Amino acid sequence: MVAEHGRLYLVKYWFVLLIVTLSDNVKAQQEISLEDDMRPVWEAGIFAAAFNAPEYPAADKNQTNVIPSPYFVYRGKTLRIGDGSIVRAVAVDKSWYELDLSLSASFGSDSDENVARSGMPDLDFIFELGPQLKMRLSKFEFAEHGRGELFVNLQTRAAFSTDFSSINKRGYVFQPEFIYRQKGWLSEKTALSIGLSPTWASEKLHDYFYQVDQEFATEQRPAYDAKGGYLGTRLLLSVSFNATENIRMFVGASTSMHTGAANEDSPLFLDKNTYSVGVGLVWRLLESEEKVSGR
Repeated sequence: MVAEHGRLYLVKYWFVLLIVTLSDNVKAQQEISLEDDMRPVWEAGIFAAAFNAPEYPAADKNQTNVIPSPYFVYRGKTLRIGDGSIVRAVAVDKSWYELDLSLSASFGSDSDENVARSGMPDLDFIFELGPQLKMRLSKFEFAEHGRGELFVNLQTRAAFSTDFSSINKRGYVFQPEFIYRQKGWLSEKTALSIGLSPTWASEKLHDYFYQVDQEFATEQRPAYDAKGGYLGTRLLLSVSFNATENIRMFVGASTSMHTGAANEDSPLFLDKNTYSVGVGLVWRLLESEEKVSGR
């Protein structure tokens, strides 16, 4: 029984690391290549990061998670591994737009450690998967500060939660994302990334975060029926730089603004402005001699 429990824990641990490491949330922090940059067809190494973020959207309590994991990236013409997804077949890949898959993830939390959710079910690990259309809107050239690009990603994802004994569907998310990246910002190897992403979600996902069924209602936490709609907008700023030839560091911060969200009246909706910070490194150990351009 102990051995079986240990194996289940390892499966859970590596699944979480895999999804989170490959998700767009992490890619936005570590990715610094622009559209025309030449990159290895494949590379492998170690990824490590620590993130402090709200337990759920509009929560008044943050939690810290540490992610150490190996990583592998393959950049084929149609089949790609890593760079924001587990495995993807690129349906369309042009110089200014691309159609593929989007992956996002967030850690669960223990309700007994959160006063607002005390006595309610825990929030499980959540992952989201769905199609996205990436479009490059503009390119910029700077005399002393490198090159920049402005993108918009139109993302629609199905959301799922899991406690690793079962998987539950949690509705859908629509998240357009505007991203500006500048390589050579302060020096040749320094990069700046700024992202703005408003989010709308179906009622089922809002229910998961904000609904209070009658059985969990208290004097301080009245029953509440959540509804679908606007969830919030995230503004992300990250900077990355080379610590050594093969080790790249990044540091990032974001704020999520929930004013006007569909469920501001929920007793679980506690903070209209929340903050996240992250720091980490990507250590490339192996790479191919052959190079390829494009995302």
